[in-house]
Amino acid sequence: MPTSAEQTPRVFPAHDYAVGREKIREYARAVGETNPLHLDLEAARGAGHADLVAPPMFVVVYASAAFEAAMHDDELAIDFAMLLHVGQEFEWGELVIAGDEITTEISLEEISERLGMRFYAFHSRSSSQRGEVCRGIWTVIVRPRE
Repeated sequence: MPTSAEQTPRVFPAHDYAVGREKIREYARAVGETNPLHLDLEAARGAGHADLVAPPMFVVVYASAAFEAAMHDDELAIDFAMLLHVGQEFEWGELVIAGDEITTEISLEEISERLGMRFYAFHSRSSSQRGEVCRGIWTVIVRPRE
């Protein structure tokens, strides 16, 4: 794949994820989240939501299959032993609620090279039946083998 910032973005197949109530609870507990909107169905409904609300960083759960599939693309030939995940940026939209069907699309927007390292900038767009829930930039570096 070319290493030019002028290359056309490469779009990978979209992935769907069905958001489950227990997955939200499990994720919230794993990251130490205590907000009852993520753990207590009655609290979430009392606040006007149809079901539990996912914490914002739940994006790593519903978008991970799309991101992993893009990174494992044979044409990219990423050397995972030398990979560093160096950054994530997110812009949030609609809340993610248990029962949502999330579709995530990933595109590779840029590959650049500096000091012998390859920098990959993947962009994600995740949407539910109510609209866009998150846009993200996932940056990884692949160091050269010495």
